[in-house]
Amino acid sequence: MAQVIDITGVGSLLQGVGRLADGRAAFVPGAIPGERVEIEIEREKGRFCEASLRAVLEPSPHRIAPACPHAGDCGGCTGRHIRYARTLQMKRQIVKDALARIGGIDAPRVFDTLGCADPERCRNKAEYPIAMQDGRAVIGMHAAASHRVVPVGDCLLQAPQSNAALRWFSDHLNAIPCAARLKYLVTRVNRAGEMMLVVCADAPVQSEIERLVPALQSALPSLKSLYFCLLNRRPAHALDGRCAKLYGASALEETLLGLRFEVSPQSFFQVNPAQAEVLYEKALEAAGIVPDCGLNVLDAYCGAGTITLAAARCAAFATGVEIVPPAIADAKRNAARNGLSDKSRFLSGDAARELPRLIARGERFDAAILDPPRKGCDPATLDALVAAKVPALAYVSCNPATLARDVKILSKGGYRLEWAQPVDMFPWCSDIESVVALTRVGL
Repeated sequence: MAQVIDITGVGSLLQGVGRLADGRAAFVPGAIPGERVEIEIEREKGRFCEASLRAVLEPSPHRIAPACPHAGDCGGCTGRHIRYARTLQMKRQIVKDALARIGGIDAPRVFDTLGCADPERCRNKAEYPIAMQDGRAVIGMHAAASHRVVPVGDCLLQAPQSNAALRWFSDHLNAIPCAARLKYLVTRVNRAGEMMLVVCADAPVQSEIERLVPALQSALPSLKSLYFCLLNRRPAHALDGRCAKLYGASALEETLLGLRFEVSPQSFFQVNPAQAEVLYEKALEAAGIVPDCGLNVLDAYCGAGTITLAAARCAAFATGVEIVPPAIADAKRNAARNGLSDKSRFLSGDAARELPRLIARGERFDAAILDPPRKGCDPATLDALVAAKVPALAYVSCNPATLARDVKILSKGGYRLEWAQPVDMFPWCSDIESVVALTRVGL
């Protein structure tokens, strides 16, 4: 049965939130705060429900026609129908609400979201899913909350080189004998316009992909590297498997904050380099890391060493910890290529185990930077930081909910939230990157 409600809030996926007549919250994708809408309840969830948008009766002045023809079908850009400036305000509110509701912080200090100068064509990495549908292989993007693949010829968030690769595979996919075993095409494009391709499959069809090299070289002048990834049995993500180089360079070179980085297929590297520089500058600020500060810094979840080396350039010494061995190998090479090997070290292992070992050996850190995956920090990592009484913490997060959960744990352990700074790493999408500054109370 259709109902008419007023949209008064925003959900974590940029969906509108309103109240039903019985007082329950209704989450409505496509609705914007300030609108009156007609909805249809789709799923009952006890104290709240999920609804579909049937009609916008009183539109928000921030509503626009989506520039992308796939908006509403592709599950990527959930905010294409909203003016960009308004999405930044909504993301700030999401972070503030999470810190207050989940983190238990009274009136958290959350700054305005730092947006992109140009929110289009800003990503350097894409993961295009491939699937068999109606007897044919298709490539594109996943539909919202689904494994269905929406055929896409041009993603407005991706670089032209990435879209050229997407179109080539879209045109030639069904002529590839092993197409039914292919699961993803992953592209990386650096600031110089050079591209790395990774073709991912659930079967050892490496030789068939290697035969594509001449055609790909001819069609994609920006191609500098081609890899094949044999996925694990139940892959957790698009590159969860064993990668083998088929052509070209082993890694791409990228620059951040004047530093040069070598990035291999499975290394974590921020997808928006311009905004990554903004994010890292805020992370250094949150940890109190300034030129010639003389601090001993820990960077947990360090990836290819990007933040670690930015910190090492200013601090006395920086230690990076990362569970992905190829990323650690990249980080060590990155330290050498930037002349920072004597001011940094990189440890391969789980931060939840490595950090307590370091503390138990008597190591002390003046500041720590945390940049965990979406699930947040392992409790053992937080416990070790609390026990070590590290004076300043910078927590970088792409998930306001787990960020707020961990801030609550750290607050109980003697830390105070000073401020939070959202940074729009993912324009038009519901993902939100944030930096929070925490200081140890009583030191």
